[in-house]
Amino acid sequence: MLLLFYKTFYDRYSLFYNRLKNIEENEGGLDKFSKSYKTFGVNQLVDGGIYCKEWAPGAEAVFLAGDFNGWNPFSHPYKKMEYGKWELFIPPGQDGCSPVPHGSKLKVVIRAQNGELLYRISPWARYVVRDEDKVNYDWVHWNPPQSYIHKHPSPKRLKSLRIYESHVGIASPEGKVASYKNFTYNVLPRIKDLGYNCVQLMAIMEHAYYASFGYQVTSFFAASSRYGTPDDLKEMIDVAHSMGITVLLDVVHSHASKNSEDGLNKFDGSDSCFFHSGPRGTHQLWDSRLFDYANWEVLRFLLSNLRMWIADYGFDGFRFDGVTSMLYHHHGIGTGFSGDYNEYFGLHVDEDALCYLMLANHMINFLHPECITIAEDVSGMPALCRPVAEGGGGFDYRLAMAIPDKWIQIIKELKDEDWNMGNIVHTLTNRRHEEKYIAYAESHDQALVGDKTLAFRLMDAEMYTNMSVLSPLTPVIDRGIQLHKMIRLITHALGGESYLNFMGNEFGHPEWLDFPRKGNNESYHYARRQFNLTEDHLLRYRFLNAFDRDMNKLEERFGWLASPQAYVSEKHESNKVIAFERAGLIFIFNFHPYQSYVDYRVGIETPGKYKILLDSDAAEYGGHQRLDHSTEYFSEEYPHNYRPNSLMQSNSQTTFSQHPRRCHKHHIEVYIPSRVAIVLQNTDIPE
Repeated sequence: MLLLFYKTFYDRYSLFYNRLKNIEENEGGLDKFSKSYKTFGVNQLVDGGIYCKEWAPGAEAVFLAGDFNGWNPFSHPYKKMEYGKWELFIPPGQDGCSPVPHGSKLKVVIRAQNGELLYRISPWARYVVRDEDKVNYDWVHWNPPQSYIHKHPSPKRLKSLRIYESHVGIASPEGKVASYKNFTYNVLPRIKDLGYNCVQLMAIMEHAYYASFGYQVTSFFAASSRYGTPDDLKEMIDVAHSMGITVLLDVVHSHASKNSEDGLNKFDGSDSCFFHSGPRGTHQLWDSRLFDYANWEVLRFLLSNLRMWIADYGFDGFRFDGVTSMLYHHHGIGTGFSGDYNEYFGLHVDEDALCYLMLANHMINFLHPECITIAEDVSGMPALCRPVAEGGGGFDYRLAMAIPDKWIQIIKELKDEDWNMGNIVHTLTNRRHEEKYIAYAESHDQALVGDKTLAFRLMDAEMYTNMSVLSPLTPVIDRGIQLHKMIRLITHALGGESYLNFMGNEFGHPEWLDFPRKGNNESYHYARRQFNLTEDHLLRYRFLNAFDRDMNKLEERFGWLASPQAYVSEKHESNKVIAFERAGLIFIFNFHPYQSYVDYRVGIETPGKYKILLDSDAAEYGGHQRLDHSTEYFSEEYPHNYRPNSLMQSNSQTTFSQHPRRCHKHHIEVYIPSRVAIVLQNTDIPE
């Protein structure tokens, strides 16, 4: 089908090639072009002097003011250059020291076309802070005598990505903004113990409004100071690397905050500069500014931004937020995507934005081939995760955004007896086989106030009263615990080539996530993660935490995420059973709310002796211990469900209409209990 759009792919690649060629011819190459953060803004020279450069095409004049010159707005004027650029050199002091001390405050002073003086933070500022008694952020010159030096190399590129989506500020049970230091010494060991090998950091790029979750960026080159200093973040990433953990940045290049006092908006006094002018430059729903991706200096700014986060901080790649908004002139607003290829080609596609993404991925792959890029795209743009050389977007992974929506729809709208196994399997496997997908049952989106996590949807108010092991196991809590484990395992094993979890959701974190704001009296009560709940042995949260850990550890052993897609041998509607093979393992799920099965035949490819590796019904996971793990399962040369062999699991079938815990306590061990997931390994084959 894509052959019909061959010319569009050719045109896209031609646009990319021509822009790359222009960069090579006019800027000395992509390497130099993407290092512009070393010359733009305010930078220390070797001799102690200061070199300053800004792009302000709408300015009549530009000056530098700050503590260093007593805030004289005119004593240090910039020299006008070509193409709207301005530069300033400040020589070192007589003692060779910098004329702008480390930690001193600065402002770029812009004389606008109408003569107004505008005090602005440089778009290239590396550190901005806000005093408690102020509304706006201040630009602070960051040039410590000794910056943090990384001690550990980045981990090698991972074959299986198990991503822990994280927010530094909420990563504590305490009602406050947590720090980089807290994350380094308290959260990273937890992530490592849980078996995740990658952490994806949200809300790192400085954002004036904390409740924006980091998606209204004001200073693109500044690490958020509310958590600590730039060196604290560098140490955090370095420690993660020492643990073998890859670190990704949730980068926001799809839009920018409308703030002008401490943001990019109206930097030079004009409506445009970095953005489109007029209505095209504003996102209707987000009330934010939209970049002009065809502009040469915008490309310099954004590409240099990516390069700085890799080179200076040690990030190992990016999750690009809001890619759908970038790809289309309609930004996905009021538009549904059915999968019709005509939705991805035509005048409604922003080819300049797509070209920027191709340039970004080409740059990262060429200069930092070990880095990873992820696209957050709900539209399903074809070839977004194919190489740029093929006319693709160049991303390594894309988020499988239909999966969490499907789980929400099932839990909200259907009785357990009405769950459709074929529909579940279709959603988990409906992806282009030549593009890698990141599967997830839920992310930060579902944790936010106004939505509900899976645990909260399944157990709701009873999470407040019945999660203690000292209280009776109610049907609601029992159902919630069992389905929570099954949903996460089947998503992990069947849904993609990588897996993602938002911090705290692995153990069914109670309540929602809500940042301090006027609507909640600036409360931090919901802006935290209660990791302590998993350490209380009287609470059932530890069962879900243990299952998540062992699920990840099992993937680490067998690498199903890096294996070819699963072969699904069974999706039985009335029995509510799904069975599939992947990475040499057999996964069996019985979603039936009360029917357990013996004498249940499962088709398999490879004959041999099988044993249980993972059992969601085990006691350590809050299960009912209905399976004997010492049992061996022998294959039989009996074709079943288009597989040459099958496993035989006992000789009769029994239906349990009562609560499963009350039935067959000493019954035959080999059967598939209700609401249970098991993983089997062929022990005749070495790992």
